[in-house]
Amino acid sequence: MNKAVEISETTAIEMIGREALLVDVREADEVALASFDVPCIMLIPFSEFQARFREIPADREVIVGCNVGERSLMATLFLMNNGYDKVFNLENGIVGWAEKGLPVKGELKHKTGGCCCGGNTGGNGKSCC
Repeated sequence: MNKAVEISETTAIEMIGREALLVDVREADEVALASFDVPCIMLIPFSEFQARFREIPADREVIVGCNVGERSLMATLFLMNNGYDKVFNLENGIVGWAEKGLPVKGELKHKTGGCCCGGNTGGNGKSCC
């Protein structure tokens, strides 16, 4: 398997400026709280990704993002294994995006210390992921 190309927030915003597509794989409840504020975006929740990935154009540069970069990495590798060759993982997700001051609609509740799904570990010490 090939290694996914991870890109920084600044590289991602430059690519989006050149019409790369940002695919947000966070779940609807996460997107409702805060979302990437860019013109070229597609929302496909990770829970639906395998069923819906063919909606993503294969002939376009695609950046996959999530909360902190874990689910998007899995989605990026999945796309690569399904013939997508212009796909990139947003390494720090929307958390890193917001920390760099890039455009976000809404407000992130947990800027740091959360886990890949956007929540925190439960009281029993187990991760929510």
